[in-house]
Amino acid sequence: MLYPLSGKYFHHYAELIEQVGKEPSFQRNRDRVVDYVKEARADKARCFFIGNGGSAATAMHFATDFQKAAKIPSMSFTCPSDITALGNDCGYSSTYSDQLAHHGRHGDILFALSASGESPNILLASKFGRERGLVLVTLSGFKDTNALRGIGHVNFHVPSEQYGLVEVVHMAILHNILDRIIYE
Repeated sequence: MLYPLSGKYFHHYAELIEQVGKEPSFQRNRDRVVDYVKEARADKARCFFIGNGGSAATAMHFATDFQKAAKIPSMSFTCPSDITALGNDCGYSSTYSDQLAHHGRHGDILFALSASGESPNILLASKFGRERGLVLVTLSGFKDTNALRGIGHVNFHVPSEQYGLVEVVHMAILHNILDRIIYE
């Protein structure tokens, strides 16, 4: 349901964050990701973040935050020159999987963000990463049957079909994970 820009609209963000946070699987999944990141950091592994549009901005944000605050080497594959060169030469759907082929190693962690959970380039990179032995953490929204939700080692789903709501809750989830890593 779409809400007009009013206090009730912003209240819906808080309600959705609370709803996701109260899911029985949320704390278990969050704690698994925290453990994965701590293990990866101890093993000198890395975190990679991918997304399109607003999720690409979130990927860049959290690659920086995980590197700076959690002290784990992290990067996003959102450099415009990389994406446009690979998209032009190899096709857009392989822009992230091509970069993973060069950088991803067994034990690294891939955070894949897609509001719809149906983005072909995110799905291809996620499957490729799993095949290469990366730990796959997915953050999706829209339909609970979306393709991305079923392929991660850990899957977070936001039950909304509004991009803004899904993207904001994805950020809240990632901040919650990061806070657990740095404040535990």
